[in-house]
Amino acid sequence: MTPVVSAHALLLSNHQSRITNHGSQMRVLIAYASLSGNTRDLARQVRGHCEGQGHAVTWLEAGLHALADAGDPRHDLYLLGSWTDNGGRTPAEMKQFIADLVAAVGRPANVAVFGTGETQWGEQYYCGAVRRIARFFDSSFPRLEIEQMPHGQRDALAIRRWTDQVLATTGSNAHADPARRLA
Repeated sequence: MTPVVSAHALLLSNHQSRITNHGSQMRVLIAYASLSGNTRDLARQVRGHCEGQGHAVTWLEAGLHALADAGDPRHDLYLLGSWTDNGGRTPAEMKQFIADLVAAVGRPANVAVFGTGETQWGEQYYCGAVRRIARFFDSSFPRLEIEQMPHGQRDALAIRRWTDQVLATTGSNAHADPARRLA
């Protein structure tokens, strides 16, 4: 089961130091679907952390941009964000983006998933799209789930820690391209 990283859990974490990627610049694709702007705000913060660590970020909003807008669809890391539709479902625009991604590059190994949701609709539906996408890609990364919209220090810290963890894990030998390690 893929671990979940909530803002509360990360705040309680005793990990005090910032994790950084000690490897070279990565090509990171951030694609998200946002209904009300909450997931877009979350994606912006993730993007800021990636760019702040010197990574080249391709930014796409599912439903407004096509994967073809990214140029070469191959990236070192794919960060997919989504809101959750009725009954814990993945919205149609993100489903289409995922279908296009799989058609272009197969199921990439380096997919981490983030999103926003509302527990008022029931825990079984909260961030259901995030869980479904992570399960579809068999993601080994933790999921980032934010209640409603990212706000406050607790959410900012959770977003930074999640992004740092994903970037550091991707930059490790466990996920690295063997040809690059030998060079």
